[in-house]
Amino acid sequence: MDFLIGLFEFALSRQGRVFGAVAEHTWYVASVLVSAAFIAVVTGVLTRKNQLAKELSLSVASVFLTIPSLALFVIFIPLVGLGFVPSFIALLLYSLLPILRNTITGLDGIDTGVLESAKGMGLSPIQVLTRVQLPLAWPVILAGVRVSSMLIVGLAALATLVAGGGLGDFIKDGLARLPLPNSLESIWLGTLLCLILAVIIDLILQALRVATISKGIR
Repeated sequence: MDFLIGLFEFALSRQGRVFGAVAEHTWYVASVLVSAAFIAVVTGVLTRKNQLAKELSLSVASVFLTIPSLALFVIFIPLVGLGFVPSFIALLLYSLLPILRNTITGLDGIDTGVLESAKGMGLSPIQVLTRVQLPLAWPVILAGVRVSSMLIVGLAALATLVAGGGLGDFIKDGLARLPLPNSLESIWLGTLLCLILAVIIDLILQALRVATISKGIR
């Protein structure tokens, strides 16, 4: 109980810094998630008719996940320097695979009979894509977006190692000052705020799912 009180007092005494770190972390998640979703969905759509292209795109996206996370953050420093940009690039590369894989899976899982019916109704290929394929694949795509969002929230804590800010600043500062006073509070504060942010973002995506998917295919 004493530790929880100390943690609460530690957070209250640093309200400005807490709000700033949460805002930075949230911006990482939002900007990376939108960018990754756009790139992955476009790639999935462009490669949907070519099995080799699909396998190649998945292989490339998978390779990024095999690179140690710290190394992926650091290798871009000589090219773009420190701060937001190398962190954004690393997080973007890490977040592509779940969305891309689910986009391809969702598009491949559509019954060919549905597509033939749409064509028989006189819909053009673009109309079939936008009115039939993407809406039917959207639940699967959104599931990939949710997975990526959780990855980004956790990995964004590493942005502090390349001067990228975010909630990882509290964790890094606490580790650097162990076992000095308030070091554990700093580590716990950064960790708990990451967990809370992850839950909030997942709830938002669940609400988006309910709002954008009809009950018939939910």
